[in-house]
Amino acid sequence: MIAEGRIALDGDVLTTPATLLEDLKGVTVDGKPVAPPAAARLWRFYKPAGCLTAAFDPKGRPTIYDRLPGGLPRVMPVGRLDFMTEGLLLLTNDGELKRQLELPSTAVVRRYRARAFGDVSQAQLEELSEGVEIEGIRYGSIDANLERRTGRNCWIELALTEGKNREVRRVLAHLGLQVSRLIRTSYGPFTMLDLDPGQVGEVQREELFRFRQTLKAPPVKK
Repeated sequence: MIAEGRIALDGDVLTTPATLLEDLKGVTVDGKPVAPPAAARLWRFYKPAGCLTAAFDPKGRPTIYDRLPGGLPRVMPVGRLDFMTEGLLLLTNDGELKRQLELPSTAVVRRYRARAFGDVSQAQLEELSEGVEIEGIRYGSIDANLERRTGRNCWIELALTEGKNREVRRVLAHLGLQVSRLIRTSYGPFTMLDLDPGQVGEVQREELFRFRQTLKAPPVKK
């Protein structure tokens, strides 16, 4: 657009993209002022099982965008949930907020409940607090507790801050467990307790502001 002469600053057509801006005041496209960016917003979405956290699937499988209700602006998922994993998925209209929530350095706690088949002890689960390496991939500390057991079926609660791809399923499989259901119940202070599968609820801006104030700042690169 700059090469086509469509962008101007204070009436002067820009000829190079190497132009530093402190704000969008005076910037026009085709003579029309550029609107300021929309305020960051955050939604809680109860992702149903059986849909991808993606905009499109070449195999034709349903995605979260097929399940989202109408009326939302353009939103991006914060992290991902596997195809068969259900529960809380945060959505935002702001790329910087998405990145801030996903960074391991901000240490946002994700909580899950897993229904699994097999034998495991509380002592084995507590060893996960030291982290574990599986097939060359190092997984960080996981706080895991045996919620209840019926025969060889059990429910396990887990809390972690990394959120690597398929982390919970791989760690439990490493312990010899077969996961039959996996639910993310919270992401930071946000839960899905009042949502049914497929429902969305927006986080109040004051609540979002207070939460962002508590996030750890990413380390400064030297």
